[in-house]
Amino acid sequence: MADKANNFQDVVVNKKARFDYEVVDTFEAGLALLGTEVKSVRLKKVSIQEAYATIRNGEAFIVGMNIAHYEMGNRFNHEPARDRKLLLHRQEIKRLTGKLKERGYTLVPLKVYFKNGKVKVLLGLARGKAQYDKRKTIQKREADREMQREIKRHLK
Repeated sequence: MADKANNFQDVVVNKKARFDYEVVDTFEAGLALLGTEVKSVRLKKVSIQEAYATIRNGEAFIVGMNIAHYEMGNRFNHEPARDRKLLLHRQEIKRLTGKLKERGYTLVPLKVYFKNGKVKVLLGLARGKAQYDKRKTIQKREADREMQREIKRHLK
């Protein structure tokens, strides 16, 4: 889904993150990538299902993000599962460090997209949902679908 007005182009969306976690806040971060990684991202060969972000020595990294090898690459092709540096402002990193020290918070990638030709990651500051919260989410989704079906059927 490309939004031409703001020059956004979604590459991959982590739908499961919003189901498994309650997202409290979101942050946009740039990714420090190699050339072959950018080419693979353009081909949408990215997986963020198991990924999470962490802060080490005052720098933010994304761990578990898999960018497949670029098929046209040479022997200097990138490592698919390496930790990648996130480009955030120092104030954002300090704020996130404080939040992550609180019990139960984690940083999960919600989506990877291109913005004005640069690869960006939308990070969610999230708290894990309990099993009953997940069931509530499913029930609400099914009720909304049923309501839409009834409205559609009624309008015919």
